Amino acid sequence: MKSFYGNFGVTVRALAYILALGKEGIPQAARTAVLNANYLMRKLEDLYTMPYPGPCMHEFVMDLGPLKEETGASALDVAKRFLDFGMHPPTMYFPLIVHEALMVEPTETESRETLDAAAEAFRAIWHEAHENAEALHSAPLTTRIGRPDEVQAARKPVVRWTPEEPERPAAQEGAE
Repeated sequence: MKSFYGNFGVTVRALAYILALGKEGIPQAARTAVLNANYLMRKLEDLYTMPYPGPCMHEFVMDLGPLKEETGASALDVAKRFLDFGMHPPTMYFPLIVHEALMVEPTETESRETLDAAAEAFRAIWHEAHENAEALHSAPLTTRIGRPDEVQAARKPVVRWTPEEPERPAAQEGAE
C-alpha cells in the first residue's frame, strides 16, 4: 500500500468494527453515543456553563470562561487535572468560538458507571478550582510525566525519549 491510501491499519479496524456491529448495531451505537452525551451534559449543567443548551448529538461543549473569571482555573488546567482521575481529557479550546471550551464526547461504549465517574471527576475539579485554583495549575499530579512547559515544547520539540532523562522532570523556569 502506498501512503496516499492512508493508514491501512485504521481502515481495517474501522471495517472490523462496522462488520462486528452489523446493520442493526450501527444505528444502536449512534443512539447510545447521543444518549451518553446528553446524560453527562445534564449531570454537569448545574456547575458548568453550556453555551449550546438543549439536547446535543454525540458531543457537547462546556464554556469554562466563567470558571476562569471566578477562580483563575483555565480549560487547560481542568483538562490536565482530569488525567489525575485516570481518564482521557476532553478536547481543549475547540470550537474556537468558545474561548475556554472543553468538548466532551462520551462514546457509545461508555457504561453508566463510567459516565457517573466522569461527572464526579468534573464536579470534584470544579469544587477544587473554587477551593484551591493554584493547585490546578500544576496538574497532572499523579501521572508519570507532569505538566511540560508547552511553549518550550513547541519551540524545541523533543521527539525521541532516551532512558537517561528523569521520569518526572522538574518544572522549567518560566513555566506556569
